[in-house]
Order: sequence, then C-alpha cells, then structure tokens
Amino acid sequence: MGIEQNIEEIRKRMAAACARSDRRAEEVALVAVSKTKPAEMIEAAAAAGQTLFGESYVQEFTAKQEEVRSAVTWHFIGGLQGNKVKYLRGRVSMIHSVDRLSLAQEIDRQWGILGEPLDILLQANIGGETSKSGTSSDEELFRLAREVSTLPNLRVRGLMTLPPYEEDPEQVRPYFRRLRELAEEIETLALPGVEMRELSMGMSHDFEVAIEEGATLVRVGSAIFGEREKK
Repeated sequence: MGIEQNIEEIRKRMAAACARSDRRAEEVALVAVSKTKPAEMIEAAAAAGQTLFGESYVQEFTAKQEEVRSAVTWHFIGGLQGNKVKYLRGRVSMIHSVDRLSLAQEIDRQWGILGEPLDILLQANIGGETSKSGTSSDEELFRLAREVSTLPNLRVRGLMTLPPYEEDPEQVRPYFRRLRELAEEIETLALPGVEMRELSMGMSHDFEVAIEEGATLVRVGSAIFGEREKK
C-alpha cells in the first residue's frame, strides 16, 4: 500500500482502539515519524491529510524542514543534546524528550529569546534500559517536574516513554499503564505550568495497546513510510 492508504488504515485502527476503551477518536493524535525519510514522503503524507510529524535528528530535520512546503506541525521526539537546542528554536511546537534539568534550562533560554513558551514532555525510562534516555526512577521524574515548573518559558504538557520492545504488544501494556499512573501522580502535585494533558507512547507495532492505556500522541513511522534507513 502507499502512504495515503497506510495512513487511512492506521487511523481506522486508532479509532477502533479508542472505541474499545470508551475514548473519542479526537483524543488521540497521530505523529508521523518521518526521521530518515525524504521531504517528498512528508509531502505525500501531508497530501493525505497528515499534519503532525516527528523528527529525531537535529541536523537532518533543519535541512528537511526547509524543503517541505506544506503547512505542517513539527515535534522533536529524539534524544537531544543541549548544544543542539538553538537549532530547533522556533521550528518545533513540542519537544517530547526532556529528561534532565540542564536540557530544560537550555530550551527555556532559547525560547526566552523568542519571548514565547514551548510545550514539552518529560521522558521517563520506565523500562530502566541503559540504551534509552529518560529519568531512571519515579523520584527523579517527580523532581524534574518540580524543577522544570520554575522555568518561565516552558510548559510541561505530559510525559513520554519508549518501553522495551516486545513482539507481543500485550507485554508492553504494563509500561504504558505505569506512565499514565505517573502522570496522574504528577497532576496531584498541582505544579505551576505543569499539566498532564499528553501521553506520548506507542509506536507502529503497539500503538493500539498504548491508546487503550491512555496515549494521546502515538508515534508511528514504519507503518506509514516503510522501514526506516539505519542511521
């Protein structure tokens, strides 16, 4: 199938997952993960009605963004070094992968130059995998939420996680459920500038389970564009 048909199929599966969990389809947004994919593929997805795209590599993204002519929205979803934040300034509407105070402070500084706030998500490494970014414990996540709440140019809008890969999506369900529970716990802290509106979780092979557990942003790449190039 082509990109248009793939997007249509994914949206049908998303709607079915919402129906199974008594949620409205409008509660869940599809983030088309376009890292390593050329601008022409993004244009094809945009022509099919997809407007939200996720990128993971700063240099690739900044070059590609200038090639895309369609009116689309960009989220940065990959690991981020502090010295690369300046290249994203004003180019993305959300960063999903904030996992440490120093990174949050640099994002705050760069968006302060613009004089406008940025929506961010805090990344939690629930699976405890050393190969993945994210806070390594509940206490670290809560501390980060408290610290970031003091930064004037950031708005924490929820949490993100990349759980361990499992062939059977049911094996990943507990990680998605735990992220939702952590968001509920953070919400009770009533921190200024912190609202748990978004849960970014679920990818091509497990997004339906993620939706059933409360995902509001599902990051789907290969099911739309095909297997990605190794980078």
